[in-house]
Amino acid sequence: MSYSLNVLVPGTVERLATELYPRLTAFDRIRDRHTLVVKRFENRSYDRLRETLRTPLANEPPFEVRVTGIDAFETPVRGDGPVVYLTVESPGLLALHERLVDRFGAIEGLEGDEYVPHVTLARGGSPSAVEVLRDAELDPVMWTVSELCVWSAEYREVAGTIPLRG
Repeated sequence: MSYSLNVLVPGTVERLATELYPRLTAFDRIRDRHTLVVKRFENRSYDRLRETLRTPLANEPPFEVRVTGIDAFETPVRGDGPVVYLTVESPGLLALHERLVDRFGAIEGLEGDEYVPHVTLARGGSPSAVEVLRDAELDPVMWTVSELCVWSAEYREVAGTIPLRG
């Protein structure tokens, strides 16, 4: 089974996605659940993954995250494109991703040097629909991440949470 270690986004980001919804209707699929992937794990059981993550996350401190705009992956590594997303800035998130990749390895094309922190909004639209969104002005949204969640790709829900106490 596939899981990912994610940041749950706050209500302010969910509200932003809701405000953008009218502009997202030009896309084939609109994301209804919003998360921010820190690291993907393929072919692992939940119990084993949770135990495996306990040590590297034991002293991990909370970190700041900031949504600053909208961008797109024109030709994504997986699935139909383009993929429109909220851009994310976070030195703490990037550092955590790097530590986890060093320990567990990278999924080619998605992680390591190719990792782009983002919150997916929609996929499968025209270039003009992408440009309309890229031109949208957003008030930045900032929050502190104090826990991470293990996300089940199969069930599309949180399987468990891990507090950051460092």
